[in-house]
Amino acid sequence: MRPTRVVARGPCDYPRGMDWRTRITVQPEIRGGRPCVRGMRISVSDVLEYLASGMSESDIVRDFPELEPADVRACLLFAADRERTFSAAPPAA
Repeated sequence: MRPTRVVARGPCDYPRGMDWRTRITVQPEIRGGRPCVRGMRISVSDVLEYLASGMSESDIVRDFPELEPADVRACLLFAADRERTFSAAPPAA
Protein backbone atom coordinates (compact mmCIF):
# COMPACT_ATOMS: atom_id res chain seq x y z
CA MET A 1 0.00 0.00 0.00
CA ARG A 2 1.35 3.41 -0.95
CA PRO A 3 1.51 6.19 1.66
CA THR A 4 -1.00 9.01 1.50
CA ARG A 5 -0.05 12.60 0.83
CA VAL A 6 -1.10 15.42 3.19
CA VAL A 7 -2.61 18.47 1.51
CA ALA A 8 -3.46 21.84 3.11
CA ARG A 9 -6.93 23.18 2.32
CA GLY A 10 -6.67 26.67 3.85
CA PRO A 11 -7.18 28.63 7.08
CA CYS A 12 -10.34 28.56 9.14
CA ASP A 13 -12.04 31.54 10.79
CA TYR A 14 -13.16 31.25 14.39
CA PRO A 15 -16.62 32.57 15.25
CA ARG A 16 -15.77 33.39 18.88
CA GLY A 17 -13.12 35.97 18.03
CA MET A 18 -10.02 33.94 18.97
CA ASP A 19 -7.47 33.66 16.21
CA TRP A 20 -4.36 31.62 16.97
CA ARG A 21 -2.44 33.63 14.36
CA THR A 22 -2.17 36.53 16.83
CA ARG A 23 -0.30 34.35 19.36
CA ILE A 24 1.47 31.54 17.48
CA THR A 25 4.63 32.46 15.60
CA VAL A 26 7.04 30.58 13.38
CA GLN A 27 10.58 31.95 13.20
CA PRO A 28 13.46 29.91 11.76
CA GLU A 29 15.85 31.09 14.49
CA ILE A 30 13.58 30.00 17.36
CA ARG A 31 13.24 26.26 18.10
CA GLY A 32 14.24 25.42 14.54
CA GLY A 33 11.16 27.06 13.05
CA ARG A 34 8.66 25.08 15.11
CA PRO A 35 5.41 26.92 15.95
CA CYS A 36 5.92 28.77 19.25
CA VAL A 37 3.94 31.02 21.55
CA ARG A 38 4.47 34.75 20.84
CA GLY A 39 8.08 34.34 19.71
CA MET A 40 9.13 32.68 22.97
CA ARG A 41 10.97 29.39 23.18
CA ILE A 42 7.81 27.60 24.33
CA SER A 43 6.53 25.55 21.41
CA VAL A 44 2.95 24.64 20.65
CA SER A 45 3.89 20.97 20.95
CA ASP A 46 5.29 21.62 24.46
CA VAL A 47 1.98 23.10 25.58
CA LEU A 48 -0.02 20.30 23.93
CA GLU A 49 2.14 17.68 25.63
CA TYR A 50 1.59 19.36 29.03
CA LEU A 51 -2.17 19.28 28.43
CA ALA A 52 -2.03 15.66 27.28
CA SER A 53 -0.10 14.70 30.42
CA GLY A 54 -2.96 15.98 32.56
CA MET A 55 -1.87 19.53 33.36
CA SER A 56 -4.67 22.08 33.35
CA GLU A 57 -4.51 25.49 31.72
CA SER A 58 -4.02 27.07 35.15
CA ASP A 59 -1.21 24.57 35.99
CA ILE A 60 0.64 25.53 32.82
CA VAL A 61 0.22 29.27 33.40
CA ARG A 62 1.38 28.84 36.99
CA ASP A 63 4.50 26.89 35.91
CA PHE A 64 5.23 29.26 33.01
CA PRO A 65 4.25 32.76 34.20
CA GLU A 66 5.19 34.29 30.84
CA LEU A 67 2.23 32.42 29.32
CA GLU A 68 -1.34 33.69 29.44
CA PRO A 69 -4.47 31.52 29.43
CA ALA A 70 -5.19 32.74 25.89
CA ASP A 71 -1.81 31.34 24.79
CA VAL A 72 -2.82 27.86 25.90
CA ARG A 73 -6.14 28.16 24.06
CA ALA A 74 -4.31 29.44 20.97
CA CYS A 75 -2.18 26.27 21.01
CA LEU A 76 -5.34 24.16 21.07
CA LEU A 77 -6.88 26.20 18.26
CA PHE A 78 -3.69 25.87 16.22
CA ALA A 79 -3.80 22.09 16.62
CA ALA A 80 -7.51 21.97 15.81
CA ASP A 81 -7.03 24.15 12.73
CA ARG A 82 -4.11 22.06 11.57
CA GLU A 83 -6.15 18.89 12.00
CA ARG A 84 -9.13 20.44 10.24
CA THR A 85 -7.22 21.90 7.30
CA PHE A 86 -5.03 18.93 6.46
CA SER A 87 -6.46 15.84 4.90
CA ALA A 88 -5.14 12.69 3.34
CA ALA A 89 -5.08 12.84 -0.42
CA PRO A 90 -4.68 9.87 -2.70
CA PRO A 91 -1.05 9.28 -3.66
CA ALA A 92 0.13 10.85 -6.91
CA ALA A 93 0.06 8.42 -9.80
